[in-house]
Amino acid sequence: MQRRTINSSRPAVLQPRPPGELLWVHASTPERYLALCDIGRRLKTLRPDLSVLASWEPGLHLTGTVGCDVPVGPLAEDTLAEAREFVAHWQPDACIWTGTPARRVMLRHLRDQGTGVLLADLLDNELPHRTSRWLPDQRRRMLESLTGILTPSKTVRDRLIRLGFPAERLEMAGKLRVSAVPPGCNDDELASMQQTLGSRPVWLAAHVKLDELPRVLDAHRSALRLLHRLLLVVALDNPSDLEAARDLVQNSGLSFADWEAGGEPEDYNQVLLTAGEDLGLWYRLSPVALIASSLDPAAQGQSPLDAAALGSALMHGPGIHAHRELYERLSRAGAATRVQTQGEMSDTVVALSAPDKAAEMALAGWQSVTESAATTDTLLEKVQALLDQREDSNAGT
Repeated sequence: MQRRTINSSRPAVLQPRPPGELLWVHASTPERYLALCDIGRRLKTLRPDLSVLASWEPGLHLTGTVGCDVPVGPLAEDTLAEAREFVAHWQPDACIWTGTPARRVMLRHLRDQGTGVLLADLLDNELPHRTSRWLPDQRRRMLESLTGILTPSKTVRDRLIRLGFPAERLEMAGKLRVSAVPPGCNDDELASMQQTLGSRPVWLAAHVKLDELPRVLDAHRSALRLLHRLLLVVALDNPSDLEAARDLVQNSGLSFADWEAGGEPEDYNQVLLTAGEDLGLWYRLSPVALIASSLDPAAQGQSPLDAAALGSALMHGPGIHAHRELYERLSRAGAATRVQTQGEMSDTVVALSAPDKAAEMALAGWQSVTESAATTDTLLEKVQALLDQREDSNAGT
């Protein structure tokens, strides 16, 4: 990858523009970055030749995420020369911007080039302020470059209308956050397992790494002292660990059924061991789920979105660095709890096995991860319209 300096101290990444359509997304917070990359991922399932270029505000430490193909980092200064060079090189077909639309030169240049720009998730504290009472108000000129604005705030909407921004280009929409598209499962298999398990309490340890398995088994053994019929479903993070995991469960003294060998849990089985490839099924069957790959404090962790969307009360360890914002949001909502020791894990499993407590957490989690689904759908629809419009315009030239 080549780097050179463009009239500033910030190195600009020079790499070829991907072929096909290009969506540019600009993030002002880590959570918005994740949400924008998720929107890019979904768009690419609808438009296979689409690529996503991602930039963000200075000071954010972000890395490439599934959905964002070309993460270029902070932008250069907002000058006409920089804007011309950036747009001429990347030739974005559409743009989603978040944060204060302060880059007036860049946004005006995008408009002049016929690139539609959607400003998403505009909050009260991100509205541009008038710089002087004695000079002409430039805010309307700053905003007129935008194709449309989405905001969760009625206050923002009203203030924009007073500034003269057209009401038909404004839309009320929820906050921009990552929303879940949970995995499916075989309905017949789900019905059969529901009948097999009956009223038996179940908890799931998902994405379990081999070195985490002994601690999970010890926690389960402790919980069994109070919940004698409790079943633990172990879904491994790496299917290649299956043989070693079988040996560990066998040596633990716990009775287990081997799902991958065609086994189903009998009443006397205390553990069901799986390779981790049917999580859509196990999340639906387990009121309580430990999202493992997180018990090591240095671990990156796994996303909790699927489990929360499918109705599990969540536990996790301290190693969640790659998904910290998601876990913090779920924790604030009362949908997730952190466990660090085997004793904490066991006590939490017992506490959450009370149906009312698990249901309360599961509802909080579901509400948290689905609240932005409508906003995501709206942005998908609007971006597709911009891309189609650009395609028609290019075809006519």
